[in-house]
Amino acid sequence: MPAGEAPRFRRRRIRHAFNRAAPGFSGSDFLYREMARRMGERLDMVRITPQQILDAGCGLGADRSMLGQRYPEAQWLGIDSSGALLAQGERADSAASGFIRRLFNQARHPKTRRVVADLSALPVAAQRIDLIWSNAALHWLDDLPETLKEFNRALRVGGLLMFSLFGPDTLKELRHAVQAASGSSARVDRTQTFVDMHDVGDMLVHGGFSDPVMDMETLTLTYADPWQALRELKKMGSCVATDFAAPGLTTQSFWQRAFAQWPRDADGRYLLTFELVQGHAWKMAPKQHEDGRAVVNFMPRPDRPLR
Repeated sequence: MPAGEAPRFRRRRIRHAFNRAAPGFSGSDFLYREMARRMGERLDMVRITPQQILDAGCGLGADRSMLGQRYPEAQWLGIDSSGALLAQGERADSAASGFIRRLFNQARHPKTRRVVADLSALPVAAQRIDLIWSNAALHWLDDLPETLKEFNRALRVGGLLMFSLFGPDTLKELRHAVQAASGSSARVDRTQTFVDMHDVGDMLVHGGFSDPVMDMETLTLTYADPWQALRELKKMGSCVATDFAAPGLTTQSFWQRAFAQWPRDADGRYLLTFELVQGHAWKMAPKQHEDGRAVVNFMPRPDRPLR
């Protein structure tokens, strides 16, 4: 992505890609499960006992079970723009727990709720959430700075935002291959673009968060068949949703040219890198009002003995 140029994403195309992937999504989300596992390790480093958890970009809601085991008393609210993913997750939960509920004549678990909504306009009141958890969702937003401000609005003072997203080196081999095959100076995106980790850290600070902690790891997968790599990406919901997306269908001859340019390892397997960015930040009491006036907290003075 050229310096200073932020991507603009077509939300309808992203929603369509995930709706299409929903029926088989649980069998293709291995990468998201790995990202959730690493996020879970970060929870071991913080002290928090949330009563209200908001899972932002929850998809099927696959992280709910792990969060429920850690925080059994917390209420879980899953939000996603894909109604098909939410419905698929709801059906899977019902199938898994239906027998137990019928056996013990229990009602549906009152601590779980799913809502179709945009992450930049959360359907919750201000300062109602203790933990916002967002796994592999924020890289789909071109309004990320405003979304982080919205997250800050929803969190209580002392609340935690924990997230993962893909960094700019994600799909770098595929990006190189399609750019080489295109042979055009005009910008045409055939892979998605991703924001840099350091930019996300700056957005957190400007969004009102304190003490952001960011780190990054790379994970490289290899494929004997490049078509398999493309199929797996599609099943994961991947799409090209920028304003510079290539129009029309990509021909097989184009892909053959791209495959010839795709970097391989010593065994001839096609490489596909994912840059996994992890981060968390806290909402602290504001130091100034929106109009610039400083916030001064006065502590009550202890009673002094009479002399």
